[in-house]
Amino acid sequence: MNISLKYAHVTVTDIDESLAFYRDALGLQVRNDVGSDGQRWVTLGSDAQPDLELVLSPPHAGRSQADGDAIQELLTKGVMPMLVFTTDDLDGTFEKLRASGAEVLQEPIDQPWGPRDCAFRDPSGNLIRFNQG
Repeated sequence: MNISLKYAHVTVTDIDESLAFYRDALGLQVRNDVGSDGQRWVTLGSDAQPDLELVLSPPHAGRSQADGDAIQELLTKGVMPMLVFTTDDLDGTFEKLRASGAEVLQEPIDQPWGPRDCAFRDPSGNLIRFNQG
């Protein structure tokens, strides 16, 4: 059996603001920008993992008002699940993201459990970590 990850959903409050982080600062490429029934979502990917896409979507996309409100509240608190990226140049990635205005949570450090990493929040408050690959 061959199993691989295809999509990872990232809930965001503003897709255009999030594109400035994921596309412009991180360098991911927009693969699809879709609108339907008053909702919009964008998929992004990288040449390094052509079969994996991040899906940026607002809290209420495809959800009931109550569910969207609950997700919006979690997003506002900054407690949505984190994403962890690997980079071959952690210090360069850190400097590029810091220069973009992203909120720095942790500068690059060697963790006692192994990886050298750093952390940011995206414009919607999602925790994003970067490990040296």
